[in-house]
Amino acid sequence: MKKIIFIANNNVGTGFSGGDRIFTEFLKNWKGKADLILLGSEEALNMSKERGIDIKLVQTDKVNKSMPGGTLDFITHIFRRTFKGIICIRKNKKELRDADFVYSASDFYPDFIPAIILKLKNPKIKWIAGYYLFAPSPFSSESVYRGKDKLKGIFYWFTQIFSHFLIKNFADYVFVTNEPDRKKFIGKRFDEGKVIAIRGGVDIDLANSVSETDKEYDAVFIGRFHPTKGVMELIDAWAEVCEKKHKARLGLIGVGVLENEMRDKVARLNLQDNIVFLGFVDGLEKNKIFKKSRVALYPSTLDHWSMAPVEAMAAGLPLVTFNVGTLKHLDPKGMIRVDCFDIKEFAQGIIDLLGDKVLYENMRKEAYDWASKWDWKVRSKEIFDILNKEENE
Repeated sequence: MKKIIFIANNNVGTGFSGGDRIFTEFLKNWKGKADLILLGSEEALNMSKERGIDIKLVQTDKVNKSMPGGTLDFITHIFRRTFKGIICIRKNKKELRDADFVYSASDFYPDFIPAIILKLKNPKIKWIAGYYLFAPSPFSSESVYRGKDKLKGIFYWFTQIFSHFLIKNFADYVFVTNEPDRKKFIGKRFDEGKVIAIRGGVDIDLANSVSETDKEYDAVFIGRFHPTKGVMELIDAWAEVCEKKHKARLGLIGVGVLENEMRDKVARLNLQDNIVFLGFVDGLEKNKIFKKSRVALYPSTLDHWSMAPVEAMAAGLPLVTFNVGTLKHLDPKGMIRVDCFDIKEFAQGIIDLLGDKVLYENMRKEAYDWASKWDWKVRSKEIFDILNKEENE
């Protein structure tokens, strides 16, 4: 049986990112097929326990109560967690040195630096590097890192240059989210089979287990409250919707660094009765909220896509989203796509779905049919079989 070491040392807070979903689904679906060990922060270990993942857990660091914070807190966190990860590798070297694979859950230093050290100490170990987001240039006029976040954006962008270099030169496999990012790694060292677009997945059985119910929300958003997710633009779009549908209600599932700014903006626009903050919700409760909603919204402006909107689509919700380039590789159905940052068209897409029963029902069926093909059990098995086949040849 293969031994696979997972490193999720960067996790902070109670949020749940796409990268978190990927590694926890691998843990759930690969149990019994491989000997699994998770090296992670206390937050990562708690997250895994909450999802019923029963494997060997090794804690690298306690909860970081200073995050999320400012740029200095962010930089301090990176250095602290990287150091803690290296120490953990040294303390557990006897148990880790005979691993077949080490998987770093992200390109953040606390995840990939311990992984590369483990790889360098034992070249027989195959390093799988998770690389799920290319940092946008903080110098671009369209960068989401503006104002007080610009320094954080510069730091993230600059450090990723180094992580990209190391992963291209030392990793054995790279997991990305989409086809465009996949092409950025394929080259002299990586052939087609070594760079895998995970794309993501959904729990179809869970989605189907929840019955339809009366609708409390005209629309729902799920994701981190972060500049890359377009949440401030979403509030502007919902204000446009409320100009025509005065009692329209939007449910926001998530937490993040922009929550206070979002709440201030909602109050400033007098939308307290129209926008409801639901906090972080997952699993069954999240699907119950989906079933209480009519439409899903995903205004992310970055050129990659997330599993969060697909989860809502699997519950039978048509989607309104910005038309990022990645979507053309996914052959999407059941969604209205508008140009990035076009607030009025985004709002009009919502109004069209809410006001046209025929359009709504057609797109609802398309959304469910398309999302049903993203079953995590199937996708996890495909990825495991790729690794197993490659290493047995």
